[in-house]
Amino acid sequence: MSTPDYPVRLVGGHELGRSRLTVFFRLILIIPHYIVLAFYGIGAFFAIFVSWFAALFTGRVPDGLHNFIAGYLRYYARVLSYQMMLANPYPPFGAGGEYPVDLEIDPAASQGRLGVFFRYFLAIPCLFVMYLLNILLNLIGLGGWIVGVITGRMPEGMESLGMFCLRFIARTQAYLFLVNPRYPAFGDTPGSLPASSASLPPLP
Repeated sequence: MSTPDYPVRLVGGHELGRSRLTVFFRLILIIPHYIVLAFYGIGAFFAIFVSWFAALFTGRVPDGLHNFIAGYLRYYARVLSYQMMLANPYPPFGAGGEYPVDLEIDPAASQGRLGVFFRYFLAIPCLFVMYLLNILLNLIGLGGWIVGVITGRMPEGMESLGMFCLRFIARTQAYLFLVNPRYPAFGDTPGSLPASSASLPPLP
């Protein structure tokens, strides 16, 4: 279901059955998760802040900080997939356990200091694309809610497009949050960049 070539992989999906009752009340059911995510996000913010300085001076994010931020991203991806009708079961609180739609993130790797220093500038094009995909994902979530309430299923095409949006959103966040040194890619098997420019976007 995933390929080891890219360090951030969204896996799962393809389970199209939906519970009409939980679909109908989904926006209410998701509220406790967003409360937990808010507190988790505060911790992740400070972890990212410390990680930026650590990576800038050492060329690497410490394992503990990397794992904490990766856990936040994994939990966020699960919650968003549930909210946007890409998954049916109620997600577990936190990053532990398993879920039908999940985020796989490789262990911490070396990062170019120049790429770390200019990370937020380099991510601007991806943030623009992510903004557009967020809008599309919300439209998919709305359409999936209507169809799910009526039919008890998520259309396969909508689910695939939603997974595509969520994949790029998660990869952009992982790059921005210093979890992944590779520039975000749409596909699953992008070509490897040279080690000296692993944190820089590919040249035209």
